[in-house]
Amino acid sequence: MRIEVFFTPPEGYPTSLQDATVAVVDVVRATTSMVEALAHGARAVFPVVATEDAVRLAVSLGREDTLLCGERRGEKVEGFDLGNSPREYGPDVVADKRLVWSTTNGTRAFAAAGEAGRVVAAAFTNLSACAREVADTEHVVVQCAGRLGRFALEDALCAGYLVNRLVESRDAVGETRPELDDAARAARALAQAVEPTQAFLASTEGGAKLVEIGLGEDLAVCARVDHHDVVPELMDQALTLPARG
Repeated sequence: MRIEVFFTPPEGYPTSLQDATVAVVDVVRATTSMVEALAHGARAVFPVVATEDAVRLAVSLGREDTLLCGERRGEKVEGFDLGNSPREYGPDVVADKRLVWSTTNGTRAFAAAGEAGRVVAAAFTNLSACAREVADTEHVVVQCAGRLGRFALEDALCAGYLVNRLVESRDAVGETRPELDDAARAARALAQAVEPTQAFLASTEGGAKLVEIGLGEDLAVCARVDHHDVVPELMDQALTLPARG
C-alpha cells in the first residue's frame, strides 16, 4: 500500500489517480455534515462548487424532494434550505431527500479528486469505517480540503488519524507497512501527539471562526470519533451509501 496526503487541493496531482482511492476530508464541516446526513437517511449528496450550479441542479432534480445545502464564510447561503452545520441534518429533516451541497472548501476538494478511481468522504465521525473500507487499496490519497486554499490543522489531524489506522491495521496482521509520503508522515506524527477534542478544534482557525459566528456547538459533533459506521462514496457525481450484500 502507498499512502499520500495532500493538505490542500492541488492544481494537478503529480501521480495518476485512476487506480487510487481518494478520501476527502473537511472536518469543519463539510464531510462531517455529509456523513451525518447520509447516516440519517438522506438518499444522496451532490457536491457542487458554485452556488449558481447548485441551484440549477436542485431545480433539475425536483425541488419537492431536493434540499439546497451549504455555506459561504461559514454561514448558510441566502436562499438555501440548510447551511453546513452537522446539527441540521437529523432524520426528520433529510430522510429520503436528495441534497445538493456547495461549500467554501469541501466541495472543491471533491471536484479536485474527480479523476480518481474511487472517492469517499472521511471525517472523525466515520474514521474507523473509512479505514476499514480502504484497507485493501494499493494506492490511498487523503485529500484535505484546507481553508481558502491554505493548510487547515483539523484536516491534517484527521488525515493523520486515518493514516495511523491504516498502518496499525497492517501491523496487526503482520503485513508490510504502507509506504508513506512526507505529508503522510507529518500528518501521522501530528495524530500521535494531538487528540481530536472539541477544545482542539476550537483552537484552529476554522474552528475559531465558527465560534466567532455563533456556531461553536458544531465542533462537538465534528470531534466525535467513530460516531457513524458509514462511508459515503462518490458515484455518478453523488455521494451515497453503497448497498452491502
